[in-house]
Amino acid sequence: MASITSGRPEKFSIGRVFSNTFAVIGRSFGPLAVIVGLFSALPTFIYNLWNLTQLARIRQLESASTFESEDMARFAAASVIAGLVFLVLSFLAQAALVRLTVDNLNGRRPAVGDCIQVALRRFFPMLGIGFIVFVALVLAAVAMGVVASILAFGGLFIGWPIGVAVAFIPAAMWLISISVAIPVAVQERLGVLGSISRSRALTKGSRWPIFGLLLIIGIAAGLLQAAFSLLFRFALASASGLSGSGIIVGSVGSSLLSTVFSAVISVAIAVIYVELRQVKEGASIGELAEIFS
Repeated sequence: MASITSGRPEKFSIGRVFSNTFAVIGRSFGPLAVIVGLFSALPTFIYNLWNLTQLARIRQLESASTFESEDMARFAAASVIAGLVFLVLSFLAQAALVRLTVDNLNGRRPAVGDCIQVALRRFFPMLGIGFIVFVALVLAAVAMGVVASILAFGGLFIGWPIGVAVAFIPAAMWLISISVAIPVAVQERLGVLGSISRSRALTKGSRWPIFGLLLIIGIAAGLLQAAFSLLFRFALASASGLSGSGIIVGSVGSSLLSTVFSAVISVAIAVIYVELRQVKEGASIGELAEIFS
């Protein structure tokens, strides 16, 4: 397998990032499957299995008129905790896939153990980045609600669309600007704020192409997930409820879809980081891989 160490590209290329992303996935499918299986597929399957089981239980309680608000509160609290756990695991997976991607592009055969070790060594900076992202999303949601409520109170029925434009569009662009913060934290061993600042510097001038690339992946993921959900709900309606086999099929199908697209996005972000380093600084893949030697 030849390393990708060609001359410095002139500008960020969506096509090149797509090509390298799927090339990495194809060449390192085995190690990648192990990493995403441990950090994404298995936890997601366990959660989906629990989630669908709880939904079936809630429906039974509702039909028996024994459902209480405490049941929904416990379910919501567990879902929030699970969401935070998944966020941490997704960062670990992304960190491991940064190592895998750089090794693969450099012509090396990535080792699962090395990839996981790199991820664990950078756990706390990634946790800090995740916390800042979480707080930013919460603040954006609060700002959207405030703006929408004020406009709605003033008699404007388009309050929510304006609230989204005022709060979430800037938040989305900020997230794009720090999209390679985790690769920076892993590769360059910077702290939380240093990684975020470095990511903003690297993505400057390329944020719209990055947004377009991630939007394409996100739309594809959303469409497939929506198609699966419709088929699953149709099957539930035909079967008149959630059965044991239906819970398992739903858990497996949803887990596989989310895992596939989380893996694609994680590898794409690592490739984006490499692309940005090459475009802005002329760094070769070999130079990027030296930190791991």
